Amino acid sequence: MPRVSAPEFERLPLRVHTILAGVPLHDAWAIDLPHSRAGITLDEFLRATRDGALKPSPLVRLLLGIRLFVGRLFGWDHCTLASAGETFASRLTSTDLDASLVAAGTQDGAFRVVYRFENEQLVELTNRTVHAGALTALLETESAYRFYIGVYVRQLDWFTRFYMAIIDPVRRLVVYPSLLRSVRSRWIQTFGA
Repeated sequence: MPRVSAPEFERLPLRVHTILAGVPLHDAWAIDLPHSRAGITLDEFLRATRDGALKPSPLVRLLLGIRLFVGRLFGWDHCTLASAGETFASRLTSTDLDASLVAAGTQDGAFRVVYRFENEQLVELTNRTVHAGALTALLETESAYRFYIGVYVRQLDWFTRFYMAIIDPVRRLVVYPSLLRSVRSRWIQTFGA
């Protein structure tokens, strides 16, 4: 599964570049999906896969369970937005808020929705280790759709950088490839090859 360079990702016509200006892009990934018909949107895909377009594999669920267990032991996951300083939704304009198909702050599993436009969604996670934004986007080309994942990490303190360095190998070698494979599988189940 291809990682996307920061310059390539930042050239994409996405609203996130303005909304998260100043928040470092940590990772960007993409996968091409079959072009079964024109006009499929990210929102349509997410609504069609209500239990999640990004379905973690059993191995990823196991790793997440271990991370959550360690997080409970060390109190990493108890956090308020005040300790993070802000929610990314505070950066939205009134036009963004009106255009969003899901209200800012809506829970989506462990994440909170910042916005969902037709082909772009940003969710955030805040805990004692990070304030992270996860962007998913879908762009149509003549021969395929391209699904993107972008991860933004705002450093909270010295521990953020250390924490990200520790988990990066697992995220890059196991988690993202697994999630992107699940996107392809869910896409084919939903829209065909």
